[in-house]
Amino acid sequence: MSELLADDPEWADVVPIRQYENVNPIAPVFYSEEYKDATDYFRGILKTGEMSMRVLKLTERIIHMNPAHYTAWQHRYKTVMSLKLPLDAELELMDEVAMKFLKTYQVWHHRRLLLTALNSPAVAARELEFLKSVLCADAKNYHTWSYRQWILVHFNDEVGLWAGERAYIEELLEQDVRNNSAWHHRFFVVFSSGVRAGDEERDQVLRRELSFAKEKIALAPNNPSAWNYLRGALEYTNIPFASVSSFVEPYTAEQPPQRGMDEDVVDLDNPLPSEGAELPCVAALEFMADIYEKQGADAIGKAVKIWKSLANEKDTVRKKYWEYRIRDALQAA
Repeated sequence: MSELLADDPEWADVVPIRQYENVNPIAPVFYSEEYKDATDYFRGILKTGEMSMRVLKLTERIIHMNPAHYTAWQHRYKTVMSLKLPLDAELELMDEVAMKFLKTYQVWHHRRLLLTALNSPAVAARELEFLKSVLCADAKNYHTWSYRQWILVHFNDEVGLWAGERAYIEELLEQDVRNNSAWHHRFFVVFSSGVRAGDEERDQVLRRELSFAKEKIALAPNNPSAWNYLRGALEYTNIPFASVSSFVEPYTAEQPPQRGMDEDVVDLDNPLPSEGAELPCVAALEFMADIYEKQGADAIGKAVKIWKSLANEKDTVRKKYWEYRIRDALQAA
């Protein structure tokens, strides 16, 4: 039996509108018969403005074939609102769609519209839990992360929403210390979204974040995400890079530094590279060069020396960039 709407008596009253009606396109898109049939009838109901349960079924049908069909999503939302259907039920109905098409922006925009209309911190908390399962499937999906950040800022519930974010990020970084999305989200939570409850002492927060970044760098020295976080924390708080030079220097050496005879004595502020670390670390060399450049005068020569080693030996992929840094520094000197 045919599954085309053209053969379904329920749709006999709708006049389908073909995409290429009275047109002879040079390069037509070869859609499947099912997709052409569904979108022909969709254009038909758009023309009449129909909003009904069968329209909801039709939009769901189209979305499963083309999850980026923004007009289908928009008309679905308008229909749900027009029929006064339970919005939390629509949200749950779309869970499977979100998991299946998680890289499609329209999926997340639809959920955002629903959450805005619901205006419920409790539903928002449920949504954060759902997003955890999505991020288990794809921990670095941009759309999911930006949607999560929107929820946090829009509802701005310290106890119900914000409170568990830092612990969740640490859980993700325990699983994958190179998860740049998690590092970015940590910076968003700690610094760029405002002051969280319990983080009012900003000097203490900075010490905590610097220690956290250093610990993760020691674990995986060639992880650019942790180095970028260290840079970001210092820049955001206007702290000179030179303040962490004693931590950075051991990572610029060709060999790991010799550890003292007393293994119980550990400098917690400046953890050393983990055993077997690949040194020197390119990010550390770049960091030290930036410190020397900022110092100016005779220190510029030290920066140039590092940049030359990066250009010719340590990081030849970015050779042109390092040569640019050398020219720029010498011209400014």
